[in-house]
This record gives sequence, structure tokens and C-alpha cells, in this order.
Amino acid sequence: MNRNDASEAVVCIDNEGNEASLQVWKIYKTVRDEDARSDGLLRVIDESGEDYLFPEENFARIELPGEVKRSFDRAIRKQRQAASRVSSATRRLR
Repeated sequence: MNRNDASEAVVCIDNEGNEASLQVWKIYKTVRDEDARSDGLLRVIDESGEDYLFPEENFARIELPGEVKRSFDRAIRKQRQAASRVSSATRRLR
């Protein structure tokens, strides 16, 4: 993978040991984390909108066509905003 990209789309090619968290052939968005990458890990946004570390070898970098990339980025932003609202509401309830 190109380690200079701030964030990118990746496809999961192996979920061994992370079957509950990763779906093979699903496209994920990464979050820039150079410390993690230096340890062979990628920070990946999951369905909850949260980001977690997984082994880099579980993924392959992919290039999305322009319109698909814009749509994908919008969907990820909405997902993370929704997750943030839920997290804030949960903290207020405690």
C-alpha cells in the first residue's frame, strides 16, 4: 500500500482472527495513522463509524472512480457523524 496517502479505500482480503469485525471483500475507508502503519497496522472505519486497528496484510488498496469516491466519502462522513451523536448521547446518560 502507498504509505503516503492520508486516507484511502481498501478491500478486506483476509479476516482470519477478526471474523466478527471484518467482512471479506467489503470496502473500508482508512484513517491516517503513521504510527500504526509503522507497526504494520491500518486504522479502518467499520460499520459503527468508529475506527479500529487491523493488520495491514488483511487489506488491498483500491482506487475508486471519482463519483464513487465522492459518494463513498459522503457516506463515511454521515456514518461517523451519526456515531459521534450516539456516543455523545451515551455519555450524557451516564
